Amino acid sequence: MLSNGMHGRLLALVGMVCLTPCAMAVGTAVGTPITNTASVTYDVGGSTVTATSNPTSVTVAQILNVSAVVQTPSVPVAPGDANRVISYLVTNTGNGADSVVLTPLSTIATGDQFDPVLSTPTAIYLDSDGTPGFSPGDTAYVPGSPVPLAADGAVTVLVLNNIPAGLNSGDTGISQLTAARSGGVGAPGTVFTGAGVGGVDAVVGLSGAQAVRTGTYIVSNIALSAVKSQAVTDQFGGNRAIPGATITYTVVITPTGTGTAGTALFADVIPANTTYASGSLRLNGVVQTDITGDDAGGFESTPAPRVVVGLGNLTQASGPQTIQFSATIN
Repeated sequence: MLSNGMHGRLLALVGMVCLTPCAMAVGTAVGTPITNTASVTYDVGGSTVTATSNPTSVTVAQILNVSAVVQTPSVPVAPGDANRVISYLVTNTGNGADSVVLTPLSTIATGDQFDPVLSTPTAIYLDSDGTPGFSPGDTAYVPGSPVPLAADGAVTVLVLNNIPAGLNSGDTGISQLTAARSGGVGAPGTVFTGAGVGGVDAVVGLSGAQAVRTGTYIVSNIALSAVKSQAVTDQFGGNRAIPGATITYTVVITPTGTGTAGTALFADVIPANTTYASGSLRLNGVVQTDITGDDAGGFESTPAPRVVVGLGNLTQASGPQTIQFSATIN
């Protein structure tokens, strides 16, 4: 059982706004009554008469669905690393409030070269402070406890693993997370009589009321870090973020370690409510055209507007790579 304090923190997580695209709940909310009455109109002796039928009503049952997305599908690591994070976004895509139980597994039988070791004493944390990755403000998950989620409610789940020593560059290790409905799972169409919100029936959806996803650790002796900053210039000579102002983004990518990071590709989606400033893309101070393919950089309008820069093969000797572009606030 959860303590009152832990239960409160888990409930607070239910209302978190998704920072990545969220799966949407299925259809009409559980418990909604659907009522219908028919009528027929006819003439009798020059008068119009209307007859109505008896009303019919049905209450929408609860459909049980869970989805999960791996936010960090591949994580570069070094032998002997501790508390390396794979991040998942778990969403209740049913049409009513529910809860899930989280189970990690890092001893996958096939498909990788090593088994990550789940961190102790706690291998799962719930992101409760909005800071990417693991941080002290995150909530330790109590194994086997239900995590409550409203319809469309989502929570970021952090699975922590330690990396064994003595591995070779390129070795991979798989870690898995299962998010299963705490009240039971089953084949699609399975009915849990009276188990839905308000005592309605609950029906298992296409997900089987659970989601199983994996992420991969990749041993690499070289790693790329990215640090992003921004500067705002408005049309009146100030630095206020007002419509018409320009935001200039600077991203510095730094390779560290030995070996080569092959065919590195930088991509940055233009923020919503802004428009890319044509001709603003720079790589290490050199102007890049907005046409992809004629130099290292370019601007792509579909499927989402973004800038891309091919950085090629990077080693530590390549040094920091500085990318800059601008967007205008609509």
